[in-house]
Amino acid sequence: MDATAQTASPEADETELVEGGGKKRFKLHFPTAITVLFIVMLFAAALTYIVPAGEYAKLTYDEGTETFTITNPDGTTEEREATQATLDELGVSGAIDSFLDGSISKPVAIPGTYQRVDQNPQGALEFLLAPIRGVYDTIDIILFVFILGGCIGVLNYMGALAAGVAALSRLTRGKEYLLIIILSLLMVAGGTTFGLCEETIALYPVLMPVFLAAGYDAMTCIAVIFVGSSVGTMYSTVNPFAIGVATKAAGIAMSEQMGWRFIALGIGTAMALAYVLNYARKVRLDPTKSVCYDFKDKIEERWGSQGEVPEFTTHMKLSLGAFGLAFVVLVYGIVRYLWWFDTMTSVFLACAIFLAFFSGLEEETFMDQFISGAGDLMSVALVIGVARAVNMLLEDGLISDTILYFFSNLVAGMSPVIFIVMMLVVYIILGFFINSSSGLAVLSIPIMAPLGDAVGVAKPAIIAAYNYGQGLISYITPTGLILASLAMVDVPFSRWLKFINPLLGATIVLNALLLIAQAVI
Repeated sequence: MDATAQTASPEADETELVEGGGKKRFKLHFPTAITVLFIVMLFAAALTYIVPAGEYAKLTYDEGTETFTITNPDGTTEEREATQATLDELGVSGAIDSFLDGSISKPVAIPGTYQRVDQNPQGALEFLLAPIRGVYDTIDIILFVFILGGCIGVLNYMGALAAGVAALSRLTRGKEYLLIIILSLLMVAGGTTFGLCEETIALYPVLMPVFLAAGYDAMTCIAVIFVGSSVGTMYSTVNPFAIGVATKAAGIAMSEQMGWRFIALGIGTAMALAYVLNYARKVRLDPTKSVCYDFKDKIEERWGSQGEVPEFTTHMKLSLGAFGLAFVVLVYGIVRYLWWFDTMTSVFLACAIFLAFFSGLEEETFMDQFISGAGDLMSVALVIGVARAVNMLLEDGLISDTILYFFSNLVAGMSPVIFIVMMLVVYIILGFFINSSSGLAVLSIPIMAPLGDAVGVAKPAIIAAYNYGQGLISYITPTGLILASLAMVDVPFSRWLKFINPLLGATIVLNALLLIAQAVI
């Protein structure tokens, strides 16, 4: 049975209607991220007719004059001295250094200055222009996505990723638990640095025979690949699709409170890895402990006889080395020089040039695979642009500040602890409907991040809640990658739920505690 057929059969929600004595079957399914975003766009446009328009006075730092510029709701401007005393006087949270070094570059709403303004509803033309303008506004991120996708496409075509993993499995023979640890850490590293997700699908055909031969079950293989990459993205440190987009939307530097992100990554990884290792050990000692034991014969019939792995050539080693080095340079540049997407993109462009010369592929083949790899991430690019369009409709309709004003009043007096836990719940719900880390960040962070200022919760904590919430729901949401992963290895969704629920519950508690600690310290 192929993957498509299996995904459509046991896991899809189906409803039957009786019409004239016959039965008509149709499937109920969640719409894609872009469709959801267009629905949200329609809702946002409708709100501009309903919600009263209003604005806060905005504060920006002018590098040319080295002063603060205040833009009032009526359009008038005034200049103030760029000092901490000015920020304290205006009630704007944040240190003066964050403005002077560019960490906070977006206009900041000045508390207590909200005023009603004339309504500016967004009609059909504005609705159609919004996603186009959204793509223009996020072109730096989109170009990075394409270049990175091109590099991954070339590596996949070469078989470099699969061969590298297979070579690693040979090194751990006799100490199979090391295979789980090393591969899980690699998946975590991929998730936390560049949002490794869909690319993992290619690893199942290579790793399934390896895990079965080592005495483990199919769920162990899924856990290593899917849980590993999911933990990495949940606790993203420099992932440009999550942290990069979110920090830009919040107007802060990507390096801000990076130490917290690494602490959370270490704790979350340790807990998840311990859970997977404990499960794998029990299955290896007693195969009946497998949550998919009754599918054992079927799974082994398909995967047990496959053991051939691709040769790990010099071309592959050089190419993977260049790709890995690009991430080392990326992390160093972000931390040391506060790089943004233009410089980050240039790093992977340099990687692509290296791959062109050292991959061993002919020029035409290389370009075909590079373009194909970039095309595979077209949906990601469109989600980024369309998500930005939602904010544009709210901003141009002059209701973003009204929504901010409403929620600021709603949470007034709420303790930071309750507030940050509520943010986690909100992002779990939002992540279910918008299964795109970058799209969710661009859509929500500009609205959610300022709310934290009203209750004394820093923007990095809001971004952490966004990361943790959408990461948690990715474990079980049918709109994500899990159904495709399960279909690859012939494991039903119900068995996955049986396996993941204990870890999911523990992770919810852990994330809440991490957020509380980050909010109060």
